[in-house]
Amino acid sequence: MLSKLAYLTLCRSIQLLALLARGDTTKDLEILVLRHQLAVLRRQVARPKLQPADRALLAALSRVLPRSRWSCFFAKPDTLLRWHRRLVAGAWTYPHRGTGRPPLDQELQHLIIRLASENPRWGYQRIKGELLRLGIHVSATAIRTTLRRHGLDPTPRPTATTWRAFLPRQAAGILACDFFTVDTVWLRRLYVLFFIDVATRRVHLAGVTANPNAAWVTQQARNLLLRLEDQERRVRFLIRDRDTKFCRGFDDVFRSEGAKCW
Repeated sequence: MLSKLAYLTLCRSIQLLALLARGDTTKDLEILVLRHQLAVLRRQVARPKLQPADRALLAALSRVLPRSRWSCFFAKPDTLLRWHRRLVAGAWTYPHRGTGRPPLDQELQHLIIRLASENPRWGYQRIKGELLRLGIHVSATAIRTTLRRHGLDPTPRPTATTWRAFLPRQAAGILACDFFTVDTVWLRRLYVLFFIDVATRRVHLAGVTANPNAAWVTQQARNLLLRLEDQERRVRFLIRDRDTKFCRGFDDVFRSEGAKCW
């Protein structure tokens, strides 16, 4: 629009200079011809279609001509004044800026929702502290607003710890163990001790014996911990059943490493 308005203004300025060089008689005749042509067009077109640049030019010219000469415009005086007010308002309009604080980054919002979903006991103040540990500075109000916007309670939710919630959080340090039996062709029963890494689902075959006594079971526990130590793995929890083959010495091997036996 601005480029078209500038072009129209330039054209009309050139025409004005050309009119200044003419005589009064020629101007009067040309004005008479233009007025007659305008009257003919008004009979044929009830409402001419104007572009924004046309309205801006006519509004600007109306401020130059005296009010008594506004009869030459085909638009009403009220219409010319309205166009001029729009022209002035457009010149002083600043880019619109929304009120309030800008919204949080989308990735940061996903991180806040993830922390709240995976840790139901954390409130918005705890989440703020955890984000500060990561070097992310977010106000508690913004965190609370984000949680409410996504349908989450910003206050801590006292919930009982279930196995479904406990295992995903602590799976990296959980081992489960048990025995299974194999009967040979000579009808001899062998006992196989195995451990399962809950995080990786990897099975560790500890050993096979026909007599799983306390000394053998305890030694297999030591051997497993040595292998895990070489892999820089640490056992925090051991899950087993109440089989009598898991003696006190077997549990003490894991407890000596700081693990809990269930």
